[in-house]
Amino acid sequence: MLCTKSLHALSYRPFRLLISLLCLLCTPLAFAAEQSPFRLYILESQLGLPYDEVRHALIQSLQAYGYRRGENLHITIESAQNDVQQGMTLLEKAQLNKFDLFYTGGTVATIAAKNVLLGQQTPVVFASPTDPVGIGVIDGFKFPPKANFTGVCYPVPVKARLRFIRQLLPKARTFGLIFADMPQSHSYNRWLQALLQDDPEFKDIRILYRAVPLVLGEEGDLRMAQAAIPIIQALDNQVDAFIKPNDQLGSRRAFAQTVYEHAKKPLIGLVRQDVMQNWGASAVIYPSHTSIGQQAAFMIKRLLEGEVVANIIPQWPTQFGYAIDLPKTRQYHISVPVGLLQLAGDNVIK
Repeated sequence: MLCTKSLHALSYRPFRLLISLLCLLCTPLAFAAEQSPFRLYILESQLGLPYDEVRHALIQSLQAYGYRRGENLHITIESAQNDVQQGMTLLEKAQLNKFDLFYTGGTVATIAAKNVLLGQQTPVVFASPTDPVGIGVIDGFKFPPKANFTGVCYPVPVKARLRFIRQLLPKARTFGLIFADMPQSHSYNRWLQALLQDDPEFKDIRILYRAVPLVLGEEGDLRMAQAAIPIIQALDNQVDAFIKPNDQLGSRRAFAQTVYEHAKKPLIGLVRQDVMQNWGASAVIYPSHTSIGQQAAFMIKRLLEGEVVANIIPQWPTQFGYAIDLPKTRQYHISVPVGLLQLAGDNVIK
């Protein structure tokens, strides 16, 4: 072995070159990782809620794991603008750039990814689609992934949501659910219908479903909310309350505000902002967008470290939140149980 004294004694250029090469070979692997950063492609169904919050939590969590954007992790973010065909076109172009991993935010992006990427070698992690089983990218949440897809779905389970509504409105029997004509809406509505049919706990509940045509684009929710006004007015005398749909109409402000302005019955929200940003809902049980992003980030971490998709079981969100608007509940003569107020904690508008 060469000692320090011997190294200083070497004066010939070939020996100095050899020593330099040996030093390079001994450089930590972390240096190589920094020289060849991982490449992550993110396709969002559209920009805005809930996708922005989930993605923010995802990127923050990856940074905490040591994957720093712009250093050892390069991220490309694009939006399908709620158009499956546009999402497919973007993914087909992205394939040419040999990304290490794909991430899809929401139902539309996940459908596009299924059509382009299912069965290929590159892993795909989804976050926030309503029904990845119905889309066909996984078989369930208790089974290993059947192909190259895994991830975290979006909704609060329908049984938990109806139990929350029953606690809040124990005498309510009929609800109005106005939804956008989208795949996630139909999946969610099927879950509700199956629960009401099969579970005796909810045998006295009736839901009146009404659809509005899907409007694409970043402001499509505004136009859909306007189209819902005559439906809201027609249902108002038939229902005890309205339930926000599990789709793009439900995840934005316009629909909640429209129901509040045009109905005399309360609205049960879908996202935290429905209550805490005064969008118009009286109360909400909601999935934690931070939790969804953190769960997806941990899956991506495992994949970047070399684990195979088959070992990463798809998940439901692990954390839920509650929010109550007391002025609105008083407006609709709703007596909020103490237990729900305790669950809401700081998410109570007084």
